[in-house]
Amino acid sequence: MAEKYVILPCNGLDKCAGLVTRELALKLHERWDSEIICPVFYRVSEAKYNKLAAERPLLVIDGCPTRCASKLAVEKNLKVARRIIVADEAKKHRIGLNDGLRITDLERRFIDDLFEELNKIEETVRPASENEAVSYNFDYETIQNRKFIFRIPKNGEVFFNENDCWAWVNGNRARIGVTDYVQQNLSDILYFYPPEVGDEIDQFGESGSIESSKAVFELVSPFSGKVVAINDKLATNPELINENPYELGWIAELELTDPEGDKELLIGFERYIEITQKKVEDADVK
Repeated sequence: MAEKYVILPCNGLDKCAGLVTRELALKLHERWDSEIICPVFYRVSEAKYNKLAAERPLLVIDGCPTRCASKLAVEKNLKVARRIIVADEAKKHRIGLNDGLRITDLERRFIDDLFEELNKIEETVRPASENEAVSYNFDYETIQNRKFIFRIPKNGEVFFNENDCWAWVNGNRARIGVTDYVQQNLSDILYFYPPEVGDEIDQFGESGSIESSKAVFELVSPFSGKVVAINDKLATNPELINENPYELGWIAELELTDPEGDKELLIGFERYIEITQKKVEDADVK
C-alpha cells in the first residue's frame, strides 16, 4: 500500500479540473485511509491541519495552473512531499477535460489512471545529493549596472541556454537553476513549483517554475534527463533564489540522458556573459 499522505486539494468546483481534483482526493482518502485538509476550513482549524501536515507527507492536488492549493501550502509553511496539477496531467494523458460541471466516463477513467500512478510512487521528494560528496562551489564574474550586480558562474562545466537557465554537469548528473539575471528581474520570489522526482524532461522542456509579484518564470531545462532530486528547501524558502540562485536556490538535479549531445546546443560562460551584458545595456537604454 502507498504511504499515507495528508491530502490538500484545491476547492475549485467551477471547472471540470476542480471536480476531478475533488473526486481524486476522495478516492485517495477511501483507498489510502488518508486525511483531507479542507482549504475552506483551514483558517478555523489551523492547529488541527498543521498537526496533520507535520505528522505525514503532504500531497497537494491543484486543479488548474492557478495553483490555489499550492499557494495555500506556501502561505502556511507546509512542507510538500508531492504535488500534481490535474490540468497538466490531462495534457500528458492527451485527455481533453469537458467544459461542463459533470464528471463523465472519460474523467472517471482519468481519475482511475491518476490514482494508479500515485499508488505506484514510493519515492517522495528528498534533498539532492544527500549521500554524495559533490561540491558545487561557483567562481563568478560580475556585470554591474548602477546598483544592480549580476553574477555569472565561470566554472568549466557550467552551461547556459538563452532562456537564462544554467546547469552544472558533474559526471552523468547536472544541477539546474535560473541565473542571477532572472531573479533580479523577477524581484521578490514568492512561490516555487518544482518538477516531480522521476519526471523525464526533454532538453529545453519545462522543469519547474517560480513566481514573483511581477511574473511567473518557467525554467527551461538546459539538459534532457530524469529528475532525481529537487531543492526541497525552496518549498518553504523560495527567497533563497533571490539570495543566491546558484548555490542556495538551485531548482533540481537530473540524471542526464545525452549530456554530450545536449552540450552542442548550449553556450558557455564567454558567450553567456556577452548576451547578459547586451540585455543589461538594452534595459538601461529603455
